[in-house]
Amino acid sequence: MENESIMQTQSLSQAQRNLQNHSQEQINLKVGEVVQYLLIKDQKKLPIKRADIVRNVVKEYKDIYPEIFRRAQIALQQVFGFQLEEIDTKSHIYILTNKLQRVQGDGMRVDENTSKLGLLMVILSLIFMKGNTAKESAVWEMLRRLRIEPAEKHSDFGDVKKLITEEFVKQKYLEYSKVLHTDPVEYEFRWGQRAFKETSKMQVLEFVSKIQQKDPKSWTTQYKDAQEQTQVAAR
Repeated sequence: MENESIMQTQSLSQAQRNLQNHSQEQINLKVGEVVQYLLIKDQKKLPIKRADIVRNVVKEYKDIYPEIFRRAQIALQQVFGFQLEEIDTKSHIYILTNKLQRVQGDGMRVDENTSKLGLLMVILSLIFMKGNTAKESAVWEMLRRLRIEPAEKHSDFGDVKKLITEEFVKQKYLEYSKVLHTDPVEYEFRWGQRAFKETSKMQVLEFVSKIQQKDPKSWTTQYKDAQEQTQVAAR
């Protein structure tokens, strides 16, 4: 109830004044987490409560919640063509509606639908931003920040670890392999062949840059990598 009362009384202008209490990098990362959380929560097309967003993701950043929420809305609209609409102004309950054709992930299909697309795109983004390879431990850590526990059964995705290490792998969206000369054995993820066919590194970089409100060129290595892939595809 305390969080809810804060949200009710706080204005966007107050939140913008509070921005000075947090670094730009911290704010950008939190906006990204909110966007990813909303995409994943939307998988079953169930309404999303503001109180859940604050409790599960925003947490100690609740003093700037309106500004985080505003930036997340912009990112959702620009990247995915999603509009976040409030359907209950008293309880602050939202749904995501698809107003435009999605830019990021257009053409990607998981089980002939997009029910797991949000989760997959989050993982593909992490892999690319980490230099085209992500250790299994890094993927699990990122999911835990989104309140998805790989070792537990998830209400939307079921067995999360099986979905990622088996289903996405069989569908060729991901490659999952042992890291050589590790003891105990470690595993890592890379993009699979289908991911390369249905999206691109430049699209993923644009997705990340819009969420974090940074120029894609600010990631020098990733931008060069994405450009090279684009040039090869154009030949």
